[in-house]
Amino acid sequence: MPPLRTSRGGLLFTMSQATPSPAPWRRGADQLLLRTRVFDVRSSQFQHPARSEGKEFLVIDAPDWAVVLAVTSRGELVLVKQFRFGVERLSLELPGGVVEQDESALQAASRELVEETGYRGDSPILLGSVHPNPAIQSNRAHVVLINNVERTEATQWDADEELGLSLRPVDEVLTLGRAGGITHALMLNALFWLEPWWRANRSHGLLF
Repeated sequence: MPPLRTSRGGLLFTMSQATPSPAPWRRGADQLLLRTRVFDVRSSQFQHPARSEGKEFLVIDAPDWAVVLAVTSRGELVLVKQFRFGVERLSLELPGGVVEQDESALQAASRELVEETGYRGDSPILLGSVHPNPAIQSNRAHVVLINNVERTEATQWDADEELGLSLRPVDEVLTLGRAGGITHALMLNALFWLEPWWRANRSHGLLF
């Protein structure tokens, strides 16, 4: 494979073959620094195999999360809008929440969908799992598809939950995500995985 040429600041650089893979660091002693109802913060010693001494790094330990792509038989996505304290504004999102210790990601997705929206559907399908921020977080987010959902019961919100529910066509939501109308990174990740499933099933006449 020939080297690639790229321009930076008007200068041309030649990019050679990929460099060797970096070595994994070895984890040593841990110390819990903070425990909250949402996450823990720990100090962990990590040592590079080529170094004689370790170094402290801070890690957030949180439960895994489930993000739910709930699609109706008419090709609409169930969306929720809620106030997010980190950004101090309303955020348009997909349903989802914490995976409890005694349940799987699929069970959590089905439960959160019912609690937040009152919708139920087909058996949940795991589209994939991601690390929300592997630089400082140890948990994963699981993207779950539930097809043919219908609203069957009342919502069961937590004390501080206040959600606005809406249905939007899948294509409209995909366009909205690309246009910046959805800014939550995990929601965009979920839409990234939804799109090929949506295109494939629609092209084969498996929807509607």
